[in-house]
Amino acid sequence: MSTATGEARPSIDLKRGLSTALDFGVASHRRAVALLVTFSLLVFLPGFFQIPPVDRDEARFAQATKQMLETSEYVDIRFQTEVRYKKPVGIYWLQAAAVKAAETLGVPQARTSIWPYRLPSLAGAIFAVLLTYWAALAFIPRRAALLAALMMASCVLLGVEARLAKTDAMLLLSSVAAMGAFARIYLASHREPPAKIGWQEPAILWTAIAAGVLLKGPLILMFVGLSAITLCIVDRSPRWLLSLRPVTGLVWLLLLVSPWFLAIMTKSGASFVVQSIGHDLVDKVTSGQETHGAPPGFYLLLFWVTFWPGAVLAGLAAPIVWKSRHEPGARFLLAWLLPSWLVFEVVMTKLPHYVLPLYPAIAILIAGILAPHGQSRQRWMVRGTVGWLLFPAAIAIGALVLFIVFGRDLGLIAWPFSALAVIFGLFAWWLYAVDGAERSLLRALVASVFVAITVYAVTFPLLPPLFPSAMIADEIRATDCERPHVASTFAFQEPSLVFLLGTETRFTDGVGAADFLRSKACHFALIDSRSERSFVQRAESVGLRYSLVRRVEGYNISAGKPVSLTIFRSQAS
Repeated sequence: MSTATGEARPSIDLKRGLSTALDFGVASHRRAVALLVTFSLLVFLPGFFQIPPVDRDEARFAQATKQMLETSEYVDIRFQTEVRYKKPVGIYWLQAAAVKAAETLGVPQARTSIWPYRLPSLAGAIFAVLLTYWAALAFIPRRAALLAALMMASCVLLGVEARLAKTDAMLLLSSVAAMGAFARIYLASHREPPAKIGWQEPAILWTAIAAGVLLKGPLILMFVGLSAITLCIVDRSPRWLLSLRPVTGLVWLLLLVSPWFLAIMTKSGASFVVQSIGHDLVDKVTSGQETHGAPPGFYLLLFWVTFWPGAVLAGLAAPIVWKSRHEPGARFLLAWLLPSWLVFEVVMTKLPHYVLPLYPAIAILIAGILAPHGQSRQRWMVRGTVGWLLFPAAIAIGALVLFIVFGRDLGLIAWPFSALAVIFGLFAWWLYAVDGAERSLLRALVASVFVAITVYAVTFPLLPPLFPSAMIADEIRATDCERPHVASTFAFQEPSLVFLLGTETRFTDGVGAADFLRSKACHFALIDSRSERSFVQRAESVGLRYSLVRRVEGYNISAGKPVSLTIFRSQAS
């Protein structure tokens, strides 16, 4: 593509435009933060306010928080009458604070709107991106650190977690904070002569570990502990561990986490330990909990999608990273990544978000070799950059299929955004050999913004059948009942229904639904086809008067099944 022929001019113009933004961020830490926050918002905000509560985890977390607000009980964790001791209280407190703040600011229906519950996840994702930049500065120059943080911001998996009211974005924040502080301590102790380590890094390390424990139990201890053990083995010396201030740190950790653990054990007795350790942790290790089992290699296969667009460079970077494994920085990052990754591959229960706290290490490793070394030029590896095109192309096709299947139209409104995602992905791949990895990555980052708009801001919000609970709630709220009460039969008993329609929402069978309608006016029953016969028979036998509100057709994403429900309403005698 000779400049003399004019063929390269379009790529040069585009290259300059994207590089200018990066150059702006590299000029100072303040500008880097501004760039990262702006880009994170561009990627995370599409669909944040529009997408209804998602089953099942998000709706369970949000409903448990809502019940805390309703009962002013901030120690015990419950979903309806069922105790919920699988996770500690950290995320519930954060969500409750966010909803309280929304109510104070006058946000209408804050408790039954899902987006205030998502605010801690959004904040966690943004600060995790900023902390990736901070952690990366311990290993690589500012420009590379900025690229590592941008890779995390554009990462598909983090984009999902930023929009869900659950623990994982905040766990990522605490994990990056802990590992960034840990890295500074480790690298300082391995300089010649060893640098003096104050109290700031150990304080960040142990405080972040405490936050992680309150969010998701002992998982963060695995990341830090396995990294420390691996480094001690490789270094053939544990002496540097004293720089972590382990005795003081453990005391500080216990001071931070023990009050709630003591309070919940006082209230629940052994139930908390039995459920959180026995039923949750052990079951995940020994069996595929809740049908989420998968063989080893699952996370490696999924990585190429969940870490897109940065994953496209992972194969190209791997040979150089491996050659650099004896350098202290690369050694630490590999110790952060590999031991915990292997544990996750061996554990029977597998969910995509489990490995998210390991992705910053990958981003830093990739960014670290962009400038000084370049990537592998082996032809078969370079061909892998076509992934920058294939993913947005698959998203464009997938969005079209969803619109045809669930919306009965072509979804023309999504086409401009998906087309722009494909175009930027095409140029990222096509001009890789001309402009290099950094500029191709920048184009892929822009593609990720348009992918987010296509999926989250356009496709999901415009396909109501994907969210049956929201459709049902809209139908019931459109009636003249101020405080409706709902019962649902076997085909649809999802937490999102409880969150949207009230803690008293009941799950029952056809006979129970008929009896439920007898009790009072403004009662509604959601009857699936299997339960209709028993419902009608019971209604006739007791002389129940009821009316048809509407039949709702949708698709239960969490169960992977279509949903067909008839909404009946009680009538006054």
